[in-house]
Amino acid sequence: MNCRNILIWLPSPMGDCLMATPALAAFRKFFEKDKIFFCANKTVVEVLKPCRFTDGWIVLERSNPFAIAAELKKYNLDTVILLKNSFASAVAVFLAGIKNRIGYARDGRGIFLTVKLYPAKNSLFKYKPLPAVDYYLAIASQLGCDITGKKTQLEIDESDRKAVLEKFGVCLNGKKPVVILVPGGTFGASKIWPQDRFARVADFLTEKFSANVFISVSPDEMEKQIAARIYARAKRPIVNLAENPLTLGQLKALFSFANLVITNDTGPRHIAIALNRKVITLFGPNNPLRTGNGYPGEMKIIANVPCAPCDRPVCKKDRLYCMESITVDAVCKAAQKVLAG
Repeated sequence: MNCRNILIWLPSPMGDCLMATPALAAFRKFFEKDKIFFCANKTVVEVLKPCRFTDGWIVLERSNPFAIAAELKKYNLDTVILLKNSFASAVAVFLAGIKNRIGYARDGRGIFLTVKLYPAKNSLFKYKPLPAVDYYLAIASQLGCDITGKKTQLEIDESDRKAVLEKFGVCLNGKKPVVILVPGGTFGASKIWPQDRFARVADFLTEKFSANVFISVSPDEMEKQIAARIYARAKRPIVNLAENPLTLGQLKALFSFANLVITNDTGPRHIAIALNRKVITLFGPNNPLRTGNGYPGEMKIIANVPCAPCDRPVCKKDRLYCMESITVDAVCKAAQKVLAG
């Protein structure tokens, strides 16, 4: 049998691409004699590399489906599996003339697919919440793949590990616990826990456990300001990664040293889980079911207010009642349970 060229178009958000890794492992095993290409944006490529599930990368520099189709035609592709949900991605692979086109028939794009899955709905216009890991594995199951493995996974490049040790070796020598705080969130301002509370948790960790505390944020200017405010309010020394920037590969390497990650429900949470770190996740507007993973090393602190979860990136209330309902005491007690245990 001739070797086929298989394209897997990955989802764009960092968290989603990581929650897709069980499906990627299933595809690799099923198509073990074929050549697999991953198609993704630059951020997703940086997060997943190195990756043993692919034979090559197609890095998307443009969003125009006609330009993407022209690029895909160069690879003589036989089959495409669309993990990305967008209408434009379905148009692009149709225009590229790829014979077998597999994905979810949603948002009017079913006409461009040859194998269609239909996501469950609660109503005519509202999709039923489903863990993203299971959402992507359903495509693998449709093709006959073994989907028993549900653990997300990541690999670390040794050069990134060495670079992080050179930069922060004193903090990573194992003598004191390493805790990473993730106070940002690309989803929107509604899921960001107050900065003064992160600062108080940082002080608790340094005072109680002599922890080496890092603040990790994206290069986004708003997130840099969040990190600066936490750094300014903390009474004890902490490392602000906004002022000590790392590549995504190096950030993964740093996370691999963490004894604990305390995070809003955002992309780096999934890095920590994929690397088998202890995690405390703070849930406000986001529905925990959508990113459920069954990971035993995660403690979830969920807002207890009538309006949550609303899944809104911007709160419609006069205050962020959901995130404010999560107390410093609750987070500190959870952290103590992890680090003392």
